[in-house]
Amino acid sequence: MVHTIEMSHYLSPERVFDLMPLSKDDLFEIMLSKMVQHHAIHDPAAVRKAIFARERESVTAVGHGIAIPHARCACVDDFVVAFARVKDGMEYGNDDGEAVRIVFMIVASDHQDKEYIKLLSRLMLRLRNTEFIAELLNAPNTETMFKLLKSSR
Repeated sequence: MVHTIEMSHYLSPERVFDLMPLSKDDLFEIMLSKMVQHHAIHDPAAVRKAIFARERESVTAVGHGIAIPHARCACVDDFVVAFARVKDGMEYGNDDGEAVRIVFMIVASDHQDKEYIKLLSRLMLRLRNTEFIAELLNAPNTETMFKLLKSSR
C-alpha cells in the first residue's frame, strides 16, 4: 500500500491564521509562535533560525500570490504545517512584485528527504486549482479555511 503524504495531516486549527497586511518578519513570527508549540519540534530557536535562513537564501514566493516558506531541521521529528491568509495581500520581496495572500509554512526533519519533496510537490499541484484558492480567499473565517484545507486532496 502506498502512503500518500497530505499537507492536511500536519495542520491543526490553531495553526490557521487570517491576517491583515503585515511585514514578512511579523508573518513568520506569528506562524512560528504556534508551530514551535508542537511536540515534534524540540528546539524552537533552531526552527526559527532555519526558516529565516532559508528565506534569506531565496524568496519562497511561488507566484500567483502564494508563498511556501519551508525548512528542514535536525530538531524536528516530523512535518509541522501552518497556513495564513492575508486577504488584502502583503509585500513579500518576490521578483514579480505580486502581493502574497496565501502562505503555507512547512518545517520537517532533516531526514525526511523523499517525503519532503513529495509533500511540497503535492501542495504545489493543489495550489494550481484556482477554485480552491478562491474558496480559501473568500472563506468567512479560520474554521472554514481549516475545513477547506482538510477536505482538499
